[in-house]
Amino acid sequence: MSAATDPTARRPTPETPGCTPLDALVIGAGQAGLAVGYHLARTGMRFLLVDAAPEVGHSWATRWDSLRLFTPAEYSALPGMAFPAPPGTYPDKDQVADYLKAYANQFDLPVMPNTRVEHVDAHGGVFRVATSQGTLWARQVIVATGPFQKPGIPRVASGLAPEVMQLHSSAYRNPAGLPCSDAGKVLVVGAGNSGLQIALEVARTHQVHLAVGTRQKAISQRPLGRDLFWWLTKTGAVTRPATSPIAAWFRKRGGDLVIGTTWGDIDAADIHARPRLTTTDGHTAGFADRSQLDGVAAVIWATGFRRDYSWLDVPGVWDGHQVTHHRGATRASGLWFIGLPWQHTRGSALLGFIGEDAAWVADQVARHVRTPPTQGTPLSPHTHARPHVNPRRRRPAMSTNPTPNPASAGPSATSSWARSARTRHVRGSGGGSGRIGSANHAPA
Repeated sequence: MSAATDPTARRPTPETPGCTPLDALVIGAGQAGLAVGYHLARTGMRFLLVDAAPEVGHSWATRWDSLRLFTPAEYSALPGMAFPAPPGTYPDKDQVADYLKAYANQFDLPVMPNTRVEHVDAHGGVFRVATSQGTLWARQVIVATGPFQKPGIPRVASGLAPEVMQLHSSAYRNPAGLPCSDAGKVLVVGAGNSGLQIALEVARTHQVHLAVGTRQKAISQRPLGRDLFWWLTKTGAVTRPATSPIAAWFRKRGGDLVIGTTWGDIDAADIHARPRLTTTDGHTAGFADRSQLDGVAAVIWATGFRRDYSWLDVPGVWDGHQVTHHRGATRASGLWFIGLPWQHTRGSALLGFIGEDAAWVADQVARHVRTPPTQGTPLSPHTHARPHVNPRRRRPAMSTNPTPNPASAGPSATSSWARSARTRHVRGSGGGSGRIGSANHAPA
């Protein structure tokens, strides 16, 4: 799902919320949104998770068929619910999707699926959120769409012939979806975890060439007989703040590791490693060492993702390249992020380690929401009023507008929609992304 090309598309006209806004709106119901929703539910606040996808776990369910986590099950749980797989095993992508769906059901989290967020701005002391279902109003907004939003395909792709199949790694499913091996060679561009795993799989049936921009550090899944994440947890490397010396050392060296796949594995699979891809012309690819590869039939772009918050019309937050924040708190009072890489620690964007950030953000939101702003005054990110905890969490209320669209005017006091949203969710609906992709759908 992509952003509207017209920056004014779906921009709401000036208006005011008809009734009491939601206390908090979470944009994205992937693992980050669900984790923060778990903690919000314990505060008694009126909140809602919206998501562009048709069901919880959708982005995991639609990844390539053989994808598995490289975090074992015991390190892959969200807060409050263990991952239902034996310790020491590595869940596949369908198990993750099912877990996220079960998690949302277990904690009765209010998810509104099929709801793409298209514009967010501040108006009259609250946030106005234009969606594909109408306009929502909230005193606080938590962006949980994560970093994996728009597939990042380089410009060099434009030189390939129309007959060359091009897939981003997010669209790849299995080798059977590629041209037959007799049709030509497969070029995988990118040598991170996804690129190496896909190259190894495709090499079983096709001749594969791998374009390597930067050779990242490869490490065994089980160094010295223990899983890597046992070591990272015991040493604190995955939980130390981003400002700590060990985190600074790690980030200086790229911040990412290739886990479980070695360059020896690549050589053994007869995959031809090449330097950075620099040119394309028809069925020919050129590389940084001036070598060429003819007869390319398919290219798989394992080149990561680009962030896109162009829909976030709030000054001082998104400069077109990065989000300005401190541990998820932005300069715009009441606007938060969850699930960003290195938001607070190395584990901030990993399935089993996002809970600490989610608890912190939810606590901050709860503290601030109990201090109502005056009209036109933003909420202070430094208010520390202790929230009142309602033992029976109130459902998020929606519009009283006579139209059947539940989000057409503003969140108000009709609990009937909230009950219907719950019913849709329990039947398996829910989301994987608030807009394009939810937090952290690359392998954890």
